Amino acid sequence: MLLATSSGVAHAQAAPPPPRDTVVGILPPKKPLPPEAQSAGVTRFSFIAYGDTRGRRDGVAEQYEHSLVVDAMLRTIRAMENGPDPVKFVLQSGDAVVNGRDPKQWNVSFVGLINRITQDAGLPYFLAPGNHDVTAAADLASPGRAEGLQNYLRAVGPLIPSDGQRRRLTGYPTYAFGYGNTFVIGFDSNIAEDSTQLAWVTAQLEGLDRRRYPHVVAFFHHPAYSSGPHGGAIIETPTAGVRARYMPLFRKHNVELLLTGHEHLFEHFVERWRDANGTMRRMDQIVSGGGGAPLYAYQGEPDLRAYQRAGGADSVRVQHLVRPGVDPGQNPYHFLVVHVDGPRLWVEVRGVDFGASFNPYRSNRSALSDSGSVRQP
Repeated sequence: MLLATSSGVAHAQAAPPPPRDTVVGILPPKKPLPPEAQSAGVTRFSFIAYGDTRGRRDGVAEQYEHSLVVDAMLRTIRAMENGPDPVKFVLQSGDAVVNGRDPKQWNVSFVGLINRITQDAGLPYFLAPGNHDVTAAADLASPGRAEGLQNYLRAVGPLIPSDGQRRRLTGYPTYAFGYGNTFVIGFDSNIAEDSTQLAWVTAQLEGLDRRRYPHVVAFFHHPAYSSGPHGGAIIETPTAGVRARYMPLFRKHNVELLLTGHEHLFEHFVERWRDANGTMRRMDQIVSGGGGAPLYAYQGEPDLRAYQRAGGADSVRVQHLVRPGVDPGQNPYHFLVVHVDGPRLWVEVRGVDFGASFNPYRSNRSALSDSGSVRQP
């Protein structure tokens, strides 16, 4: 706002701070992704993925454990920025705060930390909604969900495609973007049974130029299967919806990588199936919920007998490639660096704080294909 003084010179007046009951938007990235067409020739880069950043003092203080993860991310981003595959964006699979209906939790505890990523590193940041952000309500008209969704959209609105754009489902926290040879789609697994969202995701995949985008990555909150307190013998309603509706769709369209959270630990599953041409395919699901929330531990193997039977003609088989530890202290805070290397994908798991030496694969690296390899540092 400009105010005229007695000298006739206009001076800028700082805008008043927003009311405490209004979520402040995260600042847009200083280095946004270019329009899709402009990055068509890019075949080598990296991105960061992680999840579950909610803290013990949300609404009172900045998320301390999450701040350790952000510090480590920024060091990694700086170390890689002049290398062959610099980090281009960050994905977060949900549960930003404990109670997304409380604006103070976003403003006091979360937004400032993400501004360090969008401003200090300058990178785009994409958040999928978790159950703590928008509640676990499957009913779109639920008052609690509406309140949480409003706060979520105020926080991330400057970061995601706008309503009305082709890469955004209007009114939903569901969107997609493309960079280089990789297409990324994020959706709200709290409402996995919602037919409007499913139709939009289906249309995005059906309309995709796979010569341009050989790699397709999906990120969302609830894993299709897991072995922490939300998994094992338990099949939560969102998980059932993901299994029944999205996993067959992902197999049909050869989605390569699923990045999820909800369980505050690290684990890695590989799903293999035979496509309509008889070719064996592979899809990796990585559960990465070590962004700062209280850590979980292994509770037991998921019961996948009915899920695999439902795969029928696809001959679905699931391998638990990396299991979490039986003690929370064996499952440290961490984030992933996913390397896009031409036709290959491979992942690094970066442990944080007491988990700095975390090596879940007997190293901290793994190829994301049966014939793939990992570049040596």
